[in-house]
Amino acid sequence: MTERSEINNKKELSPEQREELLRTLKARFEKNMNRHKGFDWADVQARLEVHTEKLWSLYEMERTGGEPDVVGHDHQTGEYLFYDCSAESPKGRRSVCYDREALESRKAHKPENNAVDMAAAMGIELLTEEQYRELQQLGNFDTKTSSWVQTPDRIRKLGGALFCDRRYDTVFVYHNGAESYYAARGFRGSLRV
Repeated sequence: MTERSEINNKKELSPEQREELLRTLKARFEKNMNRHKGFDWADVQARLEVHTEKLWSLYEMERTGGEPDVVGHDHQTGEYLFYDCSAESPKGRRSVCYDREALESRKAHKPENNAVDMAAAMGIELLTEEQYRELQQLGNFDTKTSSWVQTPDRIRKLGGALFCDRRYDTVFVYHNGAESYYAARGFRGSLRV
């Protein structure tokens, strides 16, 4: 899923893209049952077929290397929760600073994009620190990379932003200037369907 079609500009998938995405999501779901014990793919697919507008966001998560998978279910709303479950921070979302303000503050060597705007354009949200820690309960993620997470306003107003990774079998939360970017730092997202 590396090609973008003209249809994607309208945030719609072709029938072929839709079927390929559903096959990919189903295979990942079945391969990683530890992430969603007691869930049934038929229920997830039925929800996706009712909320087809979310398929484009899942496609974008997949296209950029996020490997989205179901990690939870909200029993009150009926929504399934998808997180990026790639072993490392998604390849198509690395080398980005935290947000637009940080991007515009750089005088030279600006990255091509920022995490907050990319997530919004994809229709997803950056993981919170709490969600990141929940993800890490399901496996070992970001053992060689790191991922920006939602940053509290009080930290962001002072110029900082938070990112997380897993080293020494421990999840760490760090800070950096929001304008910084690295080849090994991207972001992980979440989507409610």
